[in-house]
Amino acid sequence: MMENGRVQLENVITSIEKAVVGKTREVELSLVALLADGHILLEDVPGVGKTMMVRAIAKAVGADFKRIQFTPDLLPSDVTGVSIFNQKTMSFEFRPGPVMANIVLADEINRTSPKTQAALLEALEEGSVTVDGDTRLLPKPFFVMATQNPIEYGGTYPLPEAQLDRFLFKLKLGYPSEAEELEVLKRVQGEHPIEAITPVLTLEQLRAMQEEVKKVYVDDSIKSYLVAIVNKTRSHNDVHLGVSPRGSIALMKAAQAYAYLRGRDFVLPDDIKELATYTLAHRMIVRNDISLSDVRAEDIIAEILNQVKVPVAGKETIRR
Repeated sequence: MMENGRVQLENVITSIEKAVVGKTREVELSLVALLADGHILLEDVPGVGKTMMVRAIAKAVGADFKRIQFTPDLLPSDVTGVSIFNQKTMSFEFRPGPVMANIVLADEINRTSPKTQAALLEALEEGSVTVDGDTRLLPKPFFVMATQNPIEYGGTYPLPEAQLDRFLFKLKLGYPSEAEELEVLKRVQGEHPIEAITPVLTLEQLRAMQEEVKKVYVDDSIKSYLVAIVNKTRSHNDVHLGVSPRGSIALMKAAQAYAYLRGRDFVLPDDIKELATYTLAHRMIVRNDISLSDVRAEDIIAEILNQVKVPVAGKETIRR
């Protein structure tokens, strides 16, 4: 089953790359988050393909896709939905908001008020929304990719730590190379490349994969290695607030999904090292005096990875 899943996911990546050029790593990590039932915060400048990537993912897996453009006047009910009184039936009817979809693009999430941002908290963590006292489950799978511009701060509301902690990964796309940008121009000259994407996976298959990911084996030595890394963030001299236990859980689930993507039914220490920065850096708060000296959370994670001893158990032991 693991090998079959790997082949299917390679087909998904190939399909997505019809529209997204030169971002194989970011596409893979997006699928890892989707398989791990997590969400992504994509921080980058405008025009580098953030919206294109999430649309391509939705089309490749045949998912219901909705886009929420976050603005200062957006209300929580514009996200979750609202109950409307029907005069014919003399009863209230719930009209679902755009968050009630399989894949949601939360575009420029930091441009809306904290109250509206908070409307996403329950959805990101619990997979449900509560409107007028009634809790409604969101469809499965449920995946949010939120975007924000790291350059423009005027009229924005920085995401609080509690909300950042709900995102499995924080990613950046970056500018394409000259060759990649030339390829982009060739592809958009005729039909828009997003139109060339057809579903190569069903939602039922995706849900089955998410269940298989949960069965990927994580040896106790790997768990101890993971916990040691997280604990180092809490005691590091340059860190004001370290990674929470939610971060430990997120890294383990991400490693399981990453191993599954690679066709394995067990997690290796390299999986933890590969994903640690994407999973942990945005969950840390660097001391103000340190942040002014250009020391980034990513640099601290790299330092910690060099300090923590890697498990030396053989592959067969780690396998089970």
